[in-house]
This record gives sequence, C-alpha cells and structure tokens, in this order.
Amino acid sequence: MKVNTKQVQQYFTRFLLVALLSVLVAWIISELGLMLQQDSNTARPPQQVELIIPAGTAEKVAAGEPAPGIPNEMTFVLGDVLVVRNMDSETHTLGPLLIPAGASTSLPLYEEDNFSMTCSFNASSYMGLTVRPPTTLRTRLVGISFAAIPTAGMLFVYSLLIFPLKPKAA
Repeated sequence: MKVNTKQVQQYFTRFLLVALLSVLVAWIISELGLMLQQDSNTARPPQQVELIIPAGTAEKVAAGEPAPGIPNEMTFVLGDVLVVRNMDSETHTLGPLLIPAGASTSLPLYEEDNFSMTCSFNASSYMGLTVRPPTTLRTRLVGISFAAIPTAGMLFVYSLLIFPLKPKAA
C-alpha cells in the first residue's frame, strides 16, 4: 500500500488548524467562566482577609436587622487567614471563635470545604465560609486542555464530514 504524503500532509495541516481553534475556543470559554466567578476571587495567592464587626451590630441583630457590611457568605482561598475585628460593645462568636468587644482574633483556613458556622453578628445567626484551592496558571491550563483535546478531535472529524479533502492531482 502506497502512502500519499500530500494527502497525509493535508490531514495533518487541517488537524493542526482545528487543534489551534479548539485551544482558542477553550481558552475564551475558560476566561469567561473565570470572569463570571470574580466574586469568589480565587485567582490569587493566600492572604489575610479582614472582617470588621461595626459598632452597634448587637443592637441591629437583636432587632432582626442585618449588620452593615457583614455578608452572609464569604469565599476564601486555601491558606487564607480570616481576621475578625470586633468594634462592637458586645462579645461576638463565629463558629469556634470568641471575639471580645474591642478585640480581634484569627481563623486560619487550611481545609477545603463549605462551612456553615454559627454567628452572633449576623441576623441569620450563621455565616457560610467556602474555602477553595487557588486558581493557578497550572489549573487553568489543565482545564483548557481537558476541553481543547476532545473538542479538537470532534471538530476534526466533523470538518472531514462537512468539508472532505479532495485528492490533489499528482
């Protein structure tokens, strides 16, 4: 059986073009997904995150009102340290933390999970803490490759069905 090198080159060239297109499409979709998740902001190294309990929080929570500036849920990167500063006149709690009036305490976040902690400075009496691994360049490239490789194979086969290669005259 004689191998037609011109035709093999045509297939190879088409596959490379389709593979490049697939990487580009996967990269765009990946970046859009990351932009839509910016509220979680996990594309960063671990850092110290400060949460301030403002003065008058105990009275607002007792009245069933939300405390200003205190979210119901927060998202962290694995390795972050949550520092809670109590500017209120009452002692507050967040899960295992006891935060006396005028003091601060910290909670290192070294376990990846979704936590629901009891919280005395939130009107709902709980606070959700989500701890995720950081989104690094490596994790982004792995995600792109997981999408681009099968997409390239699929698009290559479809391109041959829709636009078949015609043998060139010798």
